[in-house]
Amino acid sequence: MNLRPVYRFTIFVPPEHLEALIESILKVTPLGHGEYDRVCWWTREGIEQFRPLAGAHPGVGTIGELTRCATVRLELMLDRDPALLDRVFREGIFPAHPWEEPAVFVDESYVMSARP
Repeated sequence: MNLRPVYRFTIFVPPEHLEALIESILKVTPLGHGEYDRVCWWTREGIEQFRPLAGAHPGVGTIGELTRCATVRLELMLDRDPALLDRVFREGIFPAHPWEEPAVFVDESYVMSARP
C-alpha cells in the first residue's frame, strides 16, 4: 500500500452549479487517483444558511435578512502542490462558484492506494 499526501477539499455549492464547478476545476487538473480521473464525491441536497451584511453583494438573498437555500457538499482531492492549489482556487473554483464568498475548506491529508 502507498500513502500519498493530498489536499482534501470540501466545497458547498448550490446543486444547479455543481456540474459547472466540477468542469471548471477539471480545466485546471484532471482530479486523478491511480488509474482514474474525474474523481470527486458529493452528497444529497442539504440546506445552507447565511445573512448578507452591509457591504456584501449577494447573488441570492437580501442584506440583513437570513437566507436559506439548497446546497450540496462536494469533496475532491488534489496533489499537495501549493502552486496547483492556488491555480485551482483562482482558475477553477472562484470563476465558477456563484457565491461572493464560497465556503471552501482545504485540509492536508493522505490518500491510500493499493498500487505502489
